[in-house]
Amino acid sequence: MPEATPLVGIIMGSKSDLGVMEECVAQLEELGVPYEVIIASAHRQPARVHDWASGAAGRGMRVIVAAAGKAAHLGGVVAAYTPLPVITVPMKTSDLGGLDSLLSMVQMPTGVPVACVAINGARNAAILATQILGSGMPEYQARIVEFKRGLADG
Repeated sequence: MPEATPLVGIIMGSKSDLGVMEECVAQLEELGVPYEVIIASAHRQPARVHDWASGAAGRGMRVIVAAAGKAAHLGGVVAAYTPLPVITVPMKTSDLGGLDSLLSMVQMPTGVPVACVAINGARNAAILATQILGSGMPEYQARIVEFKRGLADG
């Protein structure tokens, strides 16, 4: 990615999430969206998550994508610390196939909303992040229009 200010922050709770989240990175690169990636656990590194999330808007980010499995509190914790929209990606788990992650993400308390894509839906998280950017940045809206045109021609 060029040396541009990251507009999308990608945070995941574990290195084990990286394989799935590489799809998010690839989709953002295809759409030309600058991003940054961090691995930080809401449970094992709460201070690091706090520092990163609370400073994201000040660093120029516009959207955050948070991926986690099992208890999957990361997206909600990030959303508590930032005014930015947060898109969550529930990770498939060996215990419950990702249903545990999904339910943890969609049951957020009032005042701390997150958007949630499908289990392992990293590519859709990148597309949704770009659509959010496009609501105020015409160049990203144009990229989504072209992307969807490609889907229709497919």
